[in-house]
Amino acid sequence: MNTLADVMAELKKKGNPLRIQAFAPYGAPQDLYGVSVADMKVIAKKIKGRQDLAGALYETGNGDAMYLAGMVADGAQMTKRELNSWAGKVSWAMVSEYTVPGVATESEHARDLAMKWIDSKKESVASSGWCTYAGIVAVTPDEDLDLAEIKALLKRVEKEIDAAPNRVRYTMNGFVIAVGCYVPPLSQQAKATAKKLGKVDVDMHGTSCKVPLATEYIEKVEKAGRVGKKRKTIKC
Repeated sequence: MNTLADVMAELKKKGNPLRIQAFAPYGAPQDLYGVSVADMKVIAKKIKGRQDLAGALYETGNGDAMYLAGMVADGAQMTKRELNSWAGKVSWAMVSEYTVPGVATESEHARDLAMKWIDSKKESVASSGWCTYAGIVAVTPDEDLDLAEIKALLKRVEKEIDAAPNRVRYTMNGFVIAVGCYVPPLSQQAKATAKKLGKVDVDMHGTSCKVPLATEYIEKVEKAGRVGKKRKTIKC
């Protein structure tokens, strides 16, 4: 599996029409093959380290290929320009909220990009921004975080979430959860913010998926004694 054509053929082979139907309510692109994450992981192992191939996969614009690209790419090797390009070419939520933040969080430019993207008027880019900052707090030691900035972002969520676009509301809620779970010095403030937010209204397009209630989520992590336990990566 050495070429882009080889990988695309493998993705198509592993596709499942039923999975495409399941993803349709989430705005999945029409060219999606419906490949499971488990199958993608198998393919990713075969092309691990192929940064060039990861870039080529993303440029196809195919939903499955873009997701796979994020599994293969090393965000630490990507330039700020490349990461901005990826954020701007997003095809659907699985890419904007998982793929792009996954590689961006590995980059030395993660914080700068997150703050820039959060301010974007484009829903997918702003969503990537909030998810990227959530990823930053999940993997970065507290002493290396800008706690004052994160406090300000919590306040910003309180002020702006009601008027924010649909998926931005979802990712803002996720940011509050991330701060409450991964940053002990700000856990109480995150809980206070979560209490003010209450149930966040997000259109899930008739699916069974639910928006996590931030207060309950943080309390569950607290009871498990896992607050502050950092992750090595936010990639799936």
